[in-house]
Amino acid sequence: MVTASPPLPLATASRPLAVGVGAVGAAPTRRRRRRGFVVRSVASDREVRGSASASTDEEISSVLSSIGSSAIASNITHHAEFTPLFSPEHSSPLKAYHATARSVFDALIMNWNATYDYYNKVNVKQAYYLSMEFLQGRTLTNAIGNLELTGQYAEALKQLGQDLEDVASQEPDPALGNGGLGRLASCFLDSLATLNYPAWGYGLRYRYGLFKQIITKDGQEEVAENWLEMGNPWEIVRNDVSYPVKFYGKVVEGTDGRKHWIGGENIKAVAHDVPIPGYKTKTTNNLRLWSTTVPSQNFDLGAFNAGDHTKANEAHLNAEKICHVLYPGDESSEGKVLRLKQQYTLCSASLQDIISRFETRAGDSLNWEDFPSKVAVQMNDTHPTLCIPELMRILMDVKGLSWNQAWSITERTVAYTNHTVLPEALEKWSLDIMQKLLPRHVEIIERIDEELMNCIISKYGTADISLLKQKLQEMRILDNVDLPASIAKLFVKPKEKKESAAESDGKLLLESLDSIAEVEEKIEPGEEDSILSETMEKNAESEDVADSEKEDSEDELDPFVKYDPNLSRVVRMANLSVVGGHSVNGVAEIHSEIVKQDVFNSFYEMWPTKFQNKTNGVTPRRWIRFCNPELSTIISKWIGSDDWILNTDELAGLKKFADNEDLQSEWRTAKRNNKMKVVSLIRDKTGYVVSPDAMFDVQIKRIHEYKRQLLNILGIVYRYKKMKEMSAEERIKSFVPRVCIFGGKAFATYVQAKRIVKFITDVAATVNYDPDIGDLLKVVFVPDYNVSVAETLIPGSELSQHISTAGMEASGTSNMKFAMNGCILIGTLDGANVEIREEVGEENFFLFGAHAPEIAGLRQERAEGKFVPDPRFEEVKEYVRRGIFGASNYDELMGSLEGNEGYGRADYFLVGKDFPSYIECQEKVDEAYRDQKLWTRMSILNTAGSPKFSSDRTIHEYAKDIWDISPVILP
Repeated sequence: MVTASPPLPLATASRPLAVGVGAVGAAPTRRRRRRGFVVRSVASDREVRGSASASTDEEISSVLSSIGSSAIASNITHHAEFTPLFSPEHSSPLKAYHATARSVFDALIMNWNATYDYYNKVNVKQAYYLSMEFLQGRTLTNAIGNLELTGQYAEALKQLGQDLEDVASQEPDPALGNGGLGRLASCFLDSLATLNYPAWGYGLRYRYGLFKQIITKDGQEEVAENWLEMGNPWEIVRNDVSYPVKFYGKVVEGTDGRKHWIGGENIKAVAHDVPIPGYKTKTTNNLRLWSTTVPSQNFDLGAFNAGDHTKANEAHLNAEKICHVLYPGDESSEGKVLRLKQQYTLCSASLQDIISRFETRAGDSLNWEDFPSKVAVQMNDTHPTLCIPELMRILMDVKGLSWNQAWSITERTVAYTNHTVLPEALEKWSLDIMQKLLPRHVEIIERIDEELMNCIISKYGTADISLLKQKLQEMRILDNVDLPASIAKLFVKPKEKKESAAESDGKLLLESLDSIAEVEEKIEPGEEDSILSETMEKNAESEDVADSEKEDSEDELDPFVKYDPNLSRVVRMANLSVVGGHSVNGVAEIHSEIVKQDVFNSFYEMWPTKFQNKTNGVTPRRWIRFCNPELSTIISKWIGSDDWILNTDELAGLKKFADNEDLQSEWRTAKRNNKMKVVSLIRDKTGYVVSPDAMFDVQIKRIHEYKRQLLNILGIVYRYKKMKEMSAEERIKSFVPRVCIFGGKAFATYVQAKRIVKFITDVAATVNYDPDIGDLLKVVFVPDYNVSVAETLIPGSELSQHISTAGMEASGTSNMKFAMNGCILIGTLDGANVEIREEVGEENFFLFGAHAPEIAGLRQERAEGKFVPDPRFEEVKEYVRRGIFGASNYDELMGSLEGNEGYGRADYFLVGKDFPSYIECQEKVDEAYRDQKLWTRMSILNTAGSPKFSSDRTIHEYAKDIWDISPVILP
């Protein structure tokens, strides 16, 4: 290692230490001031709105390129010695990683400070993106890429005897998310910074993440993530930024007329800031993550010294466990409470922070009516829905606003993104749990619910009481909860008119006389008295019943107005999100139509202007430029510049070269090199050795029945069975060699998803060791799928499977990443597949399966016993049941595809229906792959057709149509 740079003067207490790349040009004495590195913009101080010009980008690049690798190497060494996490004698790539990260972090934090100060100064409207997940991926390569310092850092590390790729691989993926929801949020943060929009993200700092996935002979096993064990060099703990968060307690009304939430359990949310740099810009936005704790005085020292150590630490444990795990199991009541605590902590701490910033920036001119013109809050799915009652609570109970003022402000501030049409994912919280945990919020929700019902009555009137009942049932926020008396009286059922007492008595008398006359003809002498007595007794009983009914003359209430004790009382969070926000957006065109026409149709009828579409996107920086540098170089060469990194519309310029043999040759070479990286990844992660000459066929996503990994693996089983029935020569002639790659996590308590993982690994264990098959077919399940794994798999993929049941995937974002990297998709007309197929060309997309409008009818057909399965589908199920893939019992898994009704039965996700279409489409894939010139052309046109799917485009639309914010260029 080179000699360390001398230590730097301490920063002031109010600002972070800003050193590192700032050591560039430093003299060898402490008296000389180090020249700080700052990415400068040539934009005028007065220029607040608009985008950076090309000349600005050129000057930024000029500044960046002037930083020497030797100075960077010196600074890395400085951090290795003076920002120690390791003992002095310890030298390793991990130590080099932490020192390098600290060096880069210096530049980020200086730009972060400049960005924050300027936002405060100009006090423009700012967007805040609240999400339970942020799936960031590794930071080092992304940060130096955005700062345009990749080459300099690679050279600096080489001077120090290290390799950038090896050093970067030491960084663990932050365990802050699981799937597309978190990855989308992270892409949005990258685009917001790159496009110079004033925006922050808010989330929770999960210590153990979701889980680390381990694959054993028994399938998936879960252990806690360890991403924070060596510390996180990319965050600053803001111990001076914390907010109280309350649970339980009770609500009282004070002498001031305000409601006060008192007593209960109190914790503290502490801020951890992660700088988010933009590409070719000084703008560095913020991701603020909350951890949870309690003050030291909450530690019960008396109990500890008395030997009750558990009780002594109880308050700390209850607070800290809120941020232990992402999506804790919620089958127990304790798990449900913990999840609700997580959601409320995110909402409460974030809103208190946002309000504090609003008040600080407003100063003496504070006016709460200005809040929506300075703040936009975006709820990423229903998890942050408690923002609505929490903002209401703060504005009314703390700031003293009236209900009408608070509601007007809240509705104009908050917006909601819907990410699912699955009923189980549209969150419903137990009202009883929420009542105990958040009593004030339940009061607020109850009033919102009542005002919503009044609005529904105003809209639909009372002439058609059946229609009104239907709308209330669909739209209420509180489900299975008594209607307020003022509304309940609308649903009175008048009883049938009863006879008057005189009419009834007269009728009874006539009936008695008729009965007497009737029996007189049949009775024997001497029996008259007893028969008459019996007849009169029966008539008397009838008279008593009539009297009883006469007394009960009140009209009946429709049972709908009262809660059913056999059902749970719940809060429908999605309905609250729709009612409380000014905008509701879906995330793909087909999804947004389903949202309007099905999921929230009644709300759409009432407020059609609230609903809009914002098709998802992914950042081209991480998902092409940095993860696929060889392809990026080829793209820039043929387009003529690298402008496409900021303007993906330029990618369309590849179309005219799609048949160029030179481009095709370079394209195939890049793909081959990326496949070699996948070969290494598979060997390292699983021990399997695969051939790079085979087609790489990939399905990487969260394991769920609707995503239909089961359809994929059954298709592979069918392929394997047909291979086994052929001679070696026939196999080679009939099938293209394939490596079928899976990756994704099954939620720990999702039994069926875990069965699917086990089945995939069992098939792999059989197929991969079959000497008859060899390299013609391999099956691989890559364990612990995350962003870093995706960054290797996606550039090396040739076919990607997006095969969800039509109408069930909101959008998907991995499909966009694959298309951008020249991977051809096989899929249904679901989510963003519809738009991808339109953009890349129908001939460059392998389509199969039922369409969304058909799904309901197909399920009804199944329920009526009319579905006739394809013989090939029956054949493959029988093959599985023969025990070909080991001793595991797959009756439950195969049984889910059979029958016509019942929970876990009847093939709800239509695997059997789409199976014939799927395997026939796979035959077309093989045919196309044999023609490598055609396949390469299709690959190029996928990349050329992907401009629409940049998150830059999506963010521009959010900023214009929902948030009403504009770019801010830093001076």
